[in-house]
Amino acid sequence: MSEPHEMEPQDQTMLATGHWPASERRMGLGLMVPISEGAAFGETPHFRDMVEMARVATDVGFDALWFADHFTFGSVEEGYRGVWDCWTMMAGVAAATEKIQIGSLVASTGYRTPGVIAKMSEAIDDISDGRFILGLGAGWHEPEYEMFGLPFDHRVSRFDEAIRIIQPLLRAGEADVQGEFFQANAAVNVPRGPRPAGPPILVGSNGPRMLRLLAQYADAWNTVWHKDTTRLRDQLVKVDEACLDVGRDPATLVRTVGGNIAMEGYLGRRPDPIEGDDDAKAETIAAFRDLGIRHLICGLDPCTPASIEAFAPVIERLDRTT
Repeated sequence: MSEPHEMEPQDQTMLATGHWPASERRMGLGLMVPISEGAAFGETPHFRDMVEMARVATDVGFDALWFADHFTFGSVEEGYRGVWDCWTMMAGVAAATEKIQIGSLVASTGYRTPGVIAKMSEAIDDISDGRFILGLGAGWHEPEYEMFGLPFDHRVSRFDEAIRIIQPLLRAGEADVQGEFFQANAAVNVPRGPRPAGPPILVGSNGPRMLRLLAQYADAWNTVWHKDTTRLRDQLVKVDEACLDVGRDPATLVRTVGGNIAMEGYLGRRPDPIEGDDDAKAETIAAFRDLGIRHLICGLDPCTPASIEAFAPVIERLDRTT
C-alpha cells in the first residue's frame, strides 16, 4: 500500500491560536504521574496512589498532572510491563481534584478513532470543570500495536486525518472529513463541556510533517526529554518556520518540554536526568524558561508522594527568580 498523499487543510480559519490555561508563572510546571508496572513509583502504582500524588503535587505548587497513554512497555525479549488505562485514570483523578490541570502525554491517534478521542476529551473536560489538556501523538511503540491488533503503518498519515477530525469536533462541535483511514460524516460533538472551544490541544513530535500539522491544528507543542538546552534551540527554529509556512504567528504556539529529574534514591527509570542540589536543579530548569518555554513537565525519579514533596524547594526557588 503506497503512502497516502498529504491532505490539504479544509479551512484555514481552523488554525490554532494558543488556547492554554492561564498561569501567574512565566513557565508552569507539570508532573508526569507514574502509571505503569516498573515505573518511577518503584512498584506498580494504583489509583489511590495517583490520587495521593495529585494531592501532594497540588499542595507543593505543580500546575498540571500528565499521564502517558500506552497499553504495555517492553518486548518479548525484555519482558512486558503493563500500563493502566490512561483515560480511565485521568477521569478518576480529575474527579478527585479541584484545581490542578490534567493532561495526556500523549494520547496516540493509532489506539482509538478520532471521534472517540474527541468525545472522551469533552467528557473529561466536563468532569474536571475545564481542566483537561488533550496531548496527541502518532504513537511509536510497535510491540503494543502488534499485541492489540492495531495497524502500525502510515502513522503520520493516520495522525494527519485524525487531528483534522478531532480539532474541529472540539473547537466547533462538528466535523465532516473523508480520509483514507478515518471519516467524520457530518459528525457532531454534543453535549459540550464547560469551555465553548473545548480543551487545548498539544502535540508531541519533531518530524517535519508533524511540525506542519501541529502548526496548523495544535495550541501547544511538546518536545525534548533531556537537560541540554542547546539541542532545543535548533528545534525552536524549526517549529517557528513550520508556523510561518502555514501562515501562523509563531508566538501563538505554546512551547512545552519534558525534563527527567533525579531525586533521592534515583532508580534509573528516567534517563539523562537533571541532577544536583535544589539550587542546581532550579538553575537548569530556569534555563528552559529563559528560552521561552511556557510549561515544563517533570519526570521525577523516583516519583512518590515523598519525592514530590521533596521537590517543593526547587519550585520555591523557581518562583523567586521568575
